[in-house]
Amino acid sequence: MPRWLTLPAMTWPDFAVWLDQNKVVLIAVTCTVVGAGSGLVGLRLWLQGPKCRSKARLEGKTVVITGSNTGIGKETARDLSRRGARVVMLCRDLQKARTTAEEIHEETGNPVVVHHLDLASLHSIRDTAANLNDTETRIHLLINNAGIMMCPRWETKDGFEMQLGTNHLGHFLLTLLLLDTIKASAPARIINVSSVAHTQGRIHWDDLHLQHHYNAKEAYCQSKLANVLFTRELAKRLQGTSVTTYSLHPGVVQTELGRHIHQSVNGFIHWAFHFFGNFFFKTVTRGAQTTIYCAVEESLATHTGKYYSDCAEKPPHRAALSDEDARRLWDASTQLVGLAV
Repeated sequence: MPRWLTLPAMTWPDFAVWLDQNKVVLIAVTCTVVGAGSGLVGLRLWLQGPKCRSKARLEGKTVVITGSNTGIGKETARDLSRRGARVVMLCRDLQKARTTAEEIHEETGNPVVVHHLDLASLHSIRDTAANLNDTETRIHLLINNAGIMMCPRWETKDGFEMQLGTNHLGHFLLTLLLLDTIKASAPARIINVSSVAHTQGRIHWDDLHLQHHYNAKEAYCQSKLANVLFTRELAKRLQGTSVTTYSLHPGVVQTELGRHIHQSVNGFIHWAFHFFGNFFFKTVTRGAQTTIYCAVEESLATHTGKYYSDCAEKPPHRAALSDEDARRLWDASTQLVGLAV
């Protein structure tokens, strides 16, 4: 049997990663066995995953979404605006954000507000949070959606490794600075967009910023594991407040997230990622469904700190279940972003 088809003993999350990694080969085998036409169509539909079926309305609710001018963030903003929410977009590219906001407003008729946010700058995060706390009396949903994947070893303005700094530390600080407003809006929800990549992550406690041995994949997986651990610890600290937390894997989605692969890996992998993505990855609409599910599904109102994929609760990797690591990451993060422990 070919090596790529050999399955060692795996937990479900490990298998999910294996499935993502070997998806293209599995597609080819499936199409050969069941016929190129029906097999390809059926498999593509299956890979799109389920839709959020909740019909919940959000009139009178304010939703704050980072990175919402493109990709699944844009589709999330569009869906929640259709449900009647007042959407606040936090984006680095103001021109694209304003164009998106106008597009969504024209479609739904509901207000869409834009603020500048650079998650790679603690100064920008503090300014944006202060502005929101001054202008928004209520925040019912905070969706930490923005992210960066597989970039070269870049640093944020504050000297953090870019993927950890943007994907985790930036959202960590933003969330804590908005927490009083969110708690005053309860019941409220905080949603952190993670990835199945967290199953291959580990926290490099002695070298969080990977200064001594940088690997783009390791850095990304570490940042996504941090998202899940943050969600877990935040849920514990918010007990009794009616603010609930959720982390999720949106699926393998055809978005701009893979735009740096040609720099950190090589041009061929970058081409293959996008070429096969056009056929077999989730569309941005389907990729947004689990985020939307965590935002509106009524049955999740009493759940907190859990991990979701394909609009259902799933067990995260065992590395994401350590309460000790979750507390340790919280303490390290507060120190790095300059908050009191």
